Amino acid sequence: MKTLPNRSLVRSLLLFALTAPAHAAPPPDHWVGTWAASPVSANNPGGKFGAPGTDGTTLREIVHVSLGGPMVRVVFTNEFGADPLTIAAAHIAVSSGGSGINLASANGLTFGGRTSVTIPPGALVVSDPAALKLPAAADLAISLFLPDQPISRFSFHSFANQTSYFAPGNVVGAASLENPNEISSWDFIKGVDVKVPAANAAIVAFGDSITDGAYATKNANARWPDVLARRLQADKKTANLAVLNEGIGGNRILHDVTGPGALARFDRDVIAQAGVKYVILLEGINDIGHSQDPVNPYDVVSAEDLIAGVSQLVERAHIQGIKFFAATILPYVGAKYASPGGEETRQTVNKWIRTTPLLDGFIDLDKTTQDPANPTMYLPAYDSGDHLHPGDAGYRAMGEAIDLKLFTK
Repeated sequence: MKTLPNRSLVRSLLLFALTAPAHAAPPPDHWVGTWAASPVSANNPGGKFGAPGTDGTTLREIVHVSLGGPMVRVVFTNEFGADPLTIAAAHIAVSSGGSGINLASANGLTFGGRTSVTIPPGALVVSDPAALKLPAAADLAISLFLPDQPISRFSFHSFANQTSYFAPGNVVGAASLENPNEISSWDFIKGVDVKVPAANAAIVAFGDSITDGAYATKNANARWPDVLARRLQADKKTANLAVLNEGIGGNRILHDVTGPGALARFDRDVIAQAGVKYVILLEGINDIGHSQDPVNPYDVVSAEDLIAGVSQLVERAHIQGIKFFAATILPYVGAKYASPGGEETRQTVNKWIRTTPLLDGFIDLDKTTQDPANPTMYLPAYDSGDHLHPGDAGYRAMGEAIDLKLFTK
């Protein structure tokens, strides 16, 4: 006689099969920014651009990435433009130095499968993904051909501190440009993203000229965010993190001046970045300096105003799940717009940064860069000479002072 299985045993086995954890699929790769710059607006009287007397101009712009990856896309901007911007051809390749490119790495860019695109005023476009074996910490050449067209207002990052090039005609795929003109801005380009595993993420360095790298050696990637990026890449625990430099010279928290103020540009330059997980704010000295300028004070703000502004940025970051770190404002006594009242405001804001529970952490760059014998001024070895901006040694000290454990929690 055949023995029937125990019904309760069968039920138990079925229940186990239904509730036993399945092996979860690994999270998919995603896009993370590896390079970025904050665009600003500039009028272009006459509406002419590039190489006169030709049918158009090729720009070959050099950017230094942080993360590498096998797939790349580029963000082009006409956000401050007054006219439609047509890019008739675009191309990427690893730079071989100067205006040269490594042809073995090269690839054309498309936009919805098309080789050209017209960007409306106030808009940006993201290219289609393009295969390119991009090493970490590499120089990438982005080439774009602009046919003759009215460009009455630029969307560009005016202080690149990096040499780029332009030449007449459509030569986006040339191994090098013949007798190119040099520029020191990033015109119409805003960001580069790479396709990387889910654990990768970006840190946005958000600030003014001290983040943008004023007085750093040109073409040397000596800004403090560059130093931080190299340290992250050298540490296995943090090599999955990119650094995006969203500094603008002259920028302020509460008022527009060179580009929109921090409160106005935060969504565009921080929250909208691909894969952003952390932001480091180093800003406020221009608000203080101009407000308390001993010769021509304007846009007067108090320490309480600045604290309220930073608090708003923190809240907006936290809504998006972004961790927010603030750096203390650097010494500035001796700078042209320094004043006793401004120094008092700086100290008040720095005290708040060091003590508020609102932040996810703070980075004491004031302490890092100050002269122990005179804490309201830079250590002489770190001073660029204007008592407001660091030189290369100061930027290096700043980048090296940041605790990498902030980004492993």
